[in-house]
Amino acid sequence: MAETPIFQRQARQGRQARQEPSEELDQLARIVIDAGLAVHRALGPGLLENVYEQCLAHELATRSVATRRQVTLPVTYKDVRLDAGYRVDLLVADAVVVEIKSVEALSRLHQSQILTYLRLSGFRLGLLLNFNVSLFRDGVRRFTR
Repeated sequence: MAETPIFQRQARQGRQARQEPSEELDQLARIVIDAGLAVHRALGPGLLENVYEQCLAHELATRSVATRRQVTLPVTYKDVRLDAGYRVDLLVADAVVVEIKSVEALSRLHQSQILTYLRLSGFRLGLLLNFNVSLFRDGVRRFTR
């Protein structure tokens, strides 16, 4: 599970090389980031996460990209499926997990959250988008599993 800034991918030292997501997933990630940039340009920083979530879902819909909001993510424990209250902000094209934040700075907790969502869901690609930044690219983090 590696985090890479969106515009610069760095190999982690001492870890086994991971297979990168397919070109289709990468293209989908680019569409999501471009849509996020459009939302950020229109609204700027400082709003609630829910506002950015709704606007990003709308922006993706205008680009004909299937998006589901607040998708329940169950936990399986000892063969029992539990609704533990986890919800993915956006699931894009049933392939990319998107977690939206509007915070001063992303923390390890935010990174752990998206990595947990990827592990529990089985999806390979996740985007952590922080809209409370001056430059949108500074708030974008890409995660693979």
